[in-house]
Amino acid sequence: MIKITDLYKIYDTGKVKVAALRGVSLEVKEGEFVAIMGPSGSGKSTLMNILGCLDRPTRGSYTLAGQEVADKTDNELAEIRNRRIGFIFQTFNLLPRLNAIQNVELPLIYRGTPPRERRRLAQEALVAVGLGDRMHHKPKELSGGQQQRVAIARALAAQPAILLADEPTGNLDSRTGEEIMALFQDLNRQGKTILLVTHDQRIAEHCQRIIHLRDGVIIKDEKVAKPIEAREELARLPNLEVAVPV
Repeated sequence: MIKITDLYKIYDTGKVKVAALRGVSLEVKEGEFVAIMGPSGSGKSTLMNILGCLDRPTRGSYTLAGQEVADKTDNELAEIRNRRIGFIFQTFNLLPRLNAIQNVELPLIYRGTPPRERRRLAQEALVAVGLGDRMHHKPKELSGGQQQRVAIARALAAQPAILLADEPTGNLDSRTGEEIMALFQDLNRQGKTILLVTHDQRIAEHCQRIIHLRDGVIIKDEKVAKPIEAREELARLPNLEVAVPV
């Protein structure tokens, strides 16, 4: 699904050049669930931006689903993002005046999906993340975990080849974080390729593989012998959820 070879990203600040990535090479197969870890300044955000076609490498090759994308134009990169990649962020990025189904429909509107089709896809995505009964609730009427599920549904609705999640549990308590990781594990079992950036080692251990970055290079690429099963963790955690008025 993903192959990057000898990838460099160098930022020229005028007085000095900073190498955020220095010769990174890796492959991610279809259906893998991969965590990317590293301290601040390690290059993990730069790598995710390139993988998500939000930025270009200074040099090197990036192939997504057999297509070289490192040398694409801005319009071509935008088309790839819209068609092939689903983004999930720490801060949800939901529009407060829109309800859940309207938020999920947004990328489909940009794609030009006809109204009836985009409503169907949005409904199916919300059901898939367990929010079939919250479709018409606005963000302020949802818990943090439910808002993140809406964000995941928004990414899923466009039926992307790959999901990129940037600290998706960073703003959530432990139990809600486990619920989100259980959802990611379910999606992965259904065949979704998922790359997740996290600073939390325990969250990373829910994945099948962990890539460690430091100073713009991969220092370790390890398989997780036995990923943590989020649903088993949930059974051990107290339920602290407070009902949100509807």
